[in-house]
Amino acid sequence: MVSCEKCHTELPETARYCPSCGKSVGMTVMEEFEVTSDELVKRIKEILDEGNATRIIVENEQGKTLLEIPVTIGLVGVLLAPWLAALGAVAAIATKCKIRVEKKA
Repeated sequence: MVSCEKCHTELPETARYCPSCGKSVGMTVMEEFEVTSDELVKRIKEILDEGNATRIIVENEQGKTLLEIPVTIGLVGVLLAPWLAALGAVAAIATKCKIRVEKKA
């Protein structure tokens, strides 16, 4: 049996997502970027424009997760606005951030 990397729940061989935590199962690649708070929103918009991210995680300098954005194909306009507002709030309290981007391999 296959188990989820995030929560370690046992999964059937054909599972694409973990039913417990929602993590994508299968081949993924994780990229990391370090940015200042001024560049945070701009860099997230660039990542979303690329269109191949499945999850974006914003962490502070200590590695604590500040915001986790699940990205779906239909995430545009009105659906994106609350996430960008939250990013603005994160940028106001953090000096440097690490952006972790999960992509399908």
